[in-house]
Amino acid sequence: MTSRRIAAPAPGAPDIIRFPDPRPCDLDVTTFEYVNFPAYPPSLASHFGNPDTTIITSEVAAGVRSTGSYEGVLFPDLLIAFNVDSAARRARNGYLISEQGKPPDFVLEVASESTARRDETAKRDAYAAMGIPEYWRFDHTGGLYHRTHLAGDMLVGGQYQPIPISRSDEGHFWGRSPVLNLDLCWEEGKLRFWDPVGQLYLTTYEEEHVARRAAEGQRDNERQARAEAEERVRHLEEELRRRPNP
Repeated sequence: MTSRRIAAPAPGAPDIIRFPDPRPCDLDVTTFEYVNFPAYPPSLASHFGNPDTTIITSEVAAGVRSTGSYEGVLFPDLLIAFNVDSAARRARNGYLISEQGKPPDFVLEVASESTARRDETAKRDAYAAMGIPEYWRFDHTGGLYHRTHLAGDMLVGGQYQPIPISRSDEGHFWGRSPVLNLDLCWEEGKLRFWDPVGQLYLTTYEEEHVARRAAEGQRDNERQARAEAEERVRHLEEELRRRPNP
């Protein structure tokens, strides 16, 4: 669909109704630890590109109707939507389905002690009612909070149907997201995204940091090597100048 912008309100018109910020009970440290601190939103944004028409966000309101209350509003731990208006999302302080003209394409919830039961029941029903094509759940504990390490559902005929999850010999779990064309992986209690086309993982903040440090170290070594080579050349030139002419 064509991306649309929110026009400035006409003189005397009411301001745009913004979604409320999440309440403390809507925020959870597990989201920070397994989604935000690894920097998956920026990593996914870099992978998919098109920031004006792609929304990748965490713990931001999503609802069908414009409202300043919490009724009918959820705060997914990770929300992804393609071919939408990211400026409208910012203006609304959330994802308004009736305004964007489509539901988000993907949502994920990270298990926690306080939200685990709702993730598998009330939230699952609500996301299906919103028409969200894929709903994933990740439990870092390996099934202590959710019924399994990793679970994904695809909307079929208005009902969620399980996405097949595979288990590796190393005890890792993974499933393919048709919407993202990425594999979601549970590995040693960590959430990973595998790109089957590029045959690589989307990098985490720590991996980016290590790569930057390694690149900086390589550049420092190259600069030092050049400086040493230039110093040797200077010594040779001075030695040649000191020698008497034949």
